[in-house]
Amino acid sequence: MIAVPRTDSSVLGRWWWTVDHWTLGALAILIGFGAVLMLAASPAVADRLGLDPFYFARRQFVILPAAAAIMVTVSLLPPQWVRRLAIALFAVALAGVVATLFVGAEIKGARRWIGAEGFSIQPSEFVKPCFVVVTAWLLSRRRLAGGSPISVAAIALFAIVVLLLALQPDLGMAAVVSFVWLGQVFLAGMPLRLTGVFAVLAVAGMAAAYLLFPHVASRVDRFLDPDSGDRYQVSTSLEAFENGGLLGRGPGEGTVKQVLPDAHADFILAVAGEEMGLVACLAIVGLFAFIVIRGFARLLQENDLFILLAASGLLAEFGLQALINMGSTLDIIPTKGMTLPFISYGGSSLLALAIGMGMLLAFTRRRAPVGGLR
Repeated sequence: MIAVPRTDSSVLGRWWWTVDHWTLGALAILIGFGAVLMLAASPAVADRLGLDPFYFARRQFVILPAAAAIMVTVSLLPPQWVRRLAIALFAVALAGVVATLFVGAEIKGARRWIGAEGFSIQPSEFVKPCFVVVTAWLLSRRRLAGGSPISVAAIALFAIVVLLLALQPDLGMAAVVSFVWLGQVFLAGMPLRLTGVFAVLAVAGMAAAYLLFPHVASRVDRFLDPDSGDRYQVSTSLEAFENGGLLGRGPGEGTVKQVLPDAHADFILAVAGEEMGLVACLAIVGLFAFIVIRGFARLLQENDLFILLAASGLLAEFGLQALINMGSTLDIIPTKGMTLPFISYGGSSLLALAIGMGMLLAFTRRRAPVGGLR
């Protein structure tokens, strides 16, 4: 453990003795897993694309220190400053999402990225954590004022975000945002009957997505009937887990990365399964589970409604993203292009996750009870 005396009254000293060391350590290990797997998976993908073997790894490693610094810096902030940061970033990111509809690069039929100086940024990734915090603020203000947690502002903001994501289209992210928002309004005290109405609307939205978006229907159909279309990536991924067995073939000995197009991104867990085996995959799953469970355990003693709603939303979003990625890789759910947090390649995803987890660490720091609205 870092030797920081309890008498240290500096900003870093106070941070060290109030931040949750267990969550911070689990996140650090997760980032370490990601670095190792990036070195294992990305060279083969880069070689197939005619790039320098360490092209993807080098780009990821340039962003990793910045992401770690951002996470620590955000975790230093008091809750009221986290809220202000979230509002400012949300406004900028939402403007970026609107811009992608007009000037964004189209990749695989979707406009989600804006290119700049050889890099591309996905604004919607930054919308996710900030939207959770802004929603928590709106719901807590309404609730503490004595009214219903649901307000026109909360519903309108949710509708705008989901509509913009659907226009890109990014229906997987829209679904994650929807379920997290529904969980937040339920925790804020929304009547069970109204919760049921929103749940029915969510199911209706998924049915509409199936009917209106051919790529969604294709993924669902191929999941339900493997013989109805191409399932190359999923089938290859499952073969990788079979080849890896309990302990894996060994670092660098895997073959799936030679033929799997998204081995460094959406299907990086398959590389872990083949080279490191079931034990390593369970360790990764355990890290995600530990971070989520530990976070909720820290919130059991929380009396501030804003912090409770914001931190719960961030944890749910983090856990859902991991579940969707792992479920797609293991053919438990239809495929969805979503990164495995802190492990898959992706600069926007990495930076946005660092911001979100920095906010979580800030919200779960030990602090003296403070009355009033934050």
